[in-house]
Amino acid sequence: MKTSNLGYPRIGAHRELKRACEKYWSNKISLEDLVETGKSIRAENWKLQQEKGIDLVPSNDFSFYDQVLDTTLMVGAIPERYKNVQKSSKNLLDLYFAMARGLQKDGVDVIAMEMTKWFDTNYHYIVPEFIKDQEFEWVSQKVVEEFKEAKNLGIHTKPVLLGPVTYLLLGKEKEEGFHRLDLLQKLIPVYHSILKELLDAGATWVQFDEPILSTDLSSKEQEAIGIVYNGIAESFPNLKILLASYFGDYGDNLDTVLDLPVCALHLDLKRGQGQLDNVLESEKLKENTSLSLGVVDGRNVWKNDFETSLQFIQKAKEKLGEERIIVSPSCSLLHVPYDLELEENERILSAEIKDWMAFAKQKLEELQSLKILAKSPDYRSQKLFLDNAASMERRGGSKLIHKPKVKHRLEQLEKKDYYRESPFAKRKILQEEHLKLPLFPTTTIGSFPQTQEVRRNRSMFKKGELQEREYVGFLMEKTTETIRLQEEIGLDVPVHGEFERNDMVEYFGEQLEGFTFTQNGWVQSYGSRCVKPPIIYGDVSRPVPMTVFWTSFAQSLTDKPVKGMLTGPVTILQWSFVRDDQARSATCEQIALAILDEVLDLEKEGISIIQVDEPAIREGLPLRKKDWGRYLDWAIGAFKLSTSGVKDSTQIHTHMCYSEFNDIIQSIADMDADVITIECSRSQMELLDAFYEFDYPNDIGPGVYDIHSPRVPSEEEIVKLLQKAEHVLPASKLWVNPDCGLKTRGWEETINALKVMVSAAQQMRETVGQPSN
Repeated sequence: MKTSNLGYPRIGAHRELKRACEKYWSNKISLEDLVETGKSIRAENWKLQQEKGIDLVPSNDFSFYDQVLDTTLMVGAIPERYKNVQKSSKNLLDLYFAMARGLQKDGVDVIAMEMTKWFDTNYHYIVPEFIKDQEFEWVSQKVVEEFKEAKNLGIHTKPVLLGPVTYLLLGKEKEEGFHRLDLLQKLIPVYHSILKELLDAGATWVQFDEPILSTDLSSKEQEAIGIVYNGIAESFPNLKILLASYFGDYGDNLDTVLDLPVCALHLDLKRGQGQLDNVLESEKLKENTSLSLGVVDGRNVWKNDFETSLQFIQKAKEKLGEERIIVSPSCSLLHVPYDLELEENERILSAEIKDWMAFAKQKLEELQSLKILAKSPDYRSQKLFLDNAASMERRGGSKLIHKPKVKHRLEQLEKKDYYRESPFAKRKILQEEHLKLPLFPTTTIGSFPQTQEVRRNRSMFKKGELQEREYVGFLMEKTTETIRLQEEIGLDVPVHGEFERNDMVEYFGEQLEGFTFTQNGWVQSYGSRCVKPPIIYGDVSRPVPMTVFWTSFAQSLTDKPVKGMLTGPVTILQWSFVRDDQARSATCEQIALAILDEVLDLEKEGISIIQVDEPAIREGLPLRKKDWGRYLDWAIGAFKLSTSGVKDSTQIHTHMCYSEFNDIIQSIADMDADVITIECSRSQMELLDAFYEFDYPNDIGPGVYDIHSPRVPSEEEIVKLLQKAEHVLPASKLWVNPDCGLKTRGWEETINALKVMVSAAQQMRETVGQPSN
């Protein structure tokens, strides 16, 4: 029996990679310093996994930004607009970062590649771009270099590659007349070249990640999987392939997968528990195929229940024998924090709740423990097992978890609680009379730059080094400056800037019952962006108002309508580590009622525009269409529950970013938000097509510039995007805003970009014959 890990967090236990990347981007450290940081993190990760008894330690799971972008660079699928960058770059990393972030320097001005969610996670990947005559070549040697790097440390790793079929299907055709899967035959030789080099370097196992196998595939796509892996087996008979899919079961793709000549097949037994029986009972399971049993949850922080995991392992062991079993996490541990031992402050994370948890390092230990116990005929009497069972029992009987008042309130809900009083057409008239906004009203998505000064003051306050009076005074000063700045720029609907908020989910979780937090529970969202997800351990409620003070203060500073900013229930759920002892839908409705209480309090204070952000609605969509209906019923219902109690004259906004809406546009309409703002700039307004074809009834704010890039757009650029939008939707429906919040940007670029955006909106008003306010 072996243990295997599919991937490990790569930001560093103390976010070393984040800091190094950001210093490199701002020219504060050299390329050599950045590269050395990456090398140090990799060595630490490999050594730790070896020490914890992992038999198949992954390499090439490290990335300076994103593993899909790594693959794009590896196979040379570099879009034409970066060719000048490629020629002028002294190293591949600068080209790589230009593709991820855009570049505006030394006469070069290129936009970044599109970014979207990695399946149903909060991790973002850079979307590959393909043209009909796409050529591939092996450009980045990273996968071989890192294998050799580990080998030099005395660690024989299992290189990880994103499979070619998943890679192509995650990309986009940038011109008509072909399907990206048509490029497979051109791509396969590059993968073969890489495998030959890995074999020559001494690799024995290679892990191919094909998570697309957890989605609905056409027969052509299934056939492509067969072509790839039959071809690899034929060309490299001595190479051991571990084929990994995760985030669900193989479903209708199982027969295709069982036909493949791979040495090991990975099963996600957290998201697809039922598939083990199907695999073990199938006559197609080859006698020499091992099973990688994903029994340790790679996406949540709860301690593994050894009793449940060992039942899976024993069942497989009885059928296949010990030597064909590999004990694994369900997916890469990229999605969980580094190390629970770093949580030393019991005022933040109590000892009682900490006892229920396991982070990446502890999950490695769980894999080894399960392997030891699975080899023992009397494992239930072993101390490892008894300690785990006692922890499970303590959690199950804890008085922290269940709140009868919260459960009773859910039971009292009626159908009317999920609907606005009047239809949108009537509400729009009342809102126009009340708000008196011009055509193409301008606003932002909510946050403004979180400078070092802001973060430092927050940190000092949390540590007790700054008195509350001083801290509140500082925040009032920043909020006042930001309101004045927005008035000067000419924004029609200002926001207060969110300087008091650390994160759009964490801030709310800190004020809700049923949530707990960590000091160092960071996970990567994209690039250098890390988040510290809250942990929902029990029933959720709102004891006191959360945002009313700051929104009301901002409104007192201006005659313009200040937009209240809240995070929606589905996004709070999706971007937290969620309790696994009740249905997610029930937890989501509990959060929705807490947000509703806040919405109603804002309205009582005279806030007429309230934005309830739901960027994670699309992200939470199950990977198989047969499961969509049930999810959308409760997810859309939770949003409506959180917003439907307001007056018709109160305008409800929502925001979504980096999502494809075509397949759920009816559900987006069912949310019945008065205004939806969406990411559109990287896709050049392509996302609006879905709203046009559906005849979306409510108002829309398509993002007109990319906030994830430091470049400042030109007025002409934004006007062209707005003209594209106006060709699709009536001017009376359009708002003008950035793609997303501005917290990660600097003040200079933010001010310059917003001035350009407002000027473009004014130009559009003149075009349609309405003077600016």
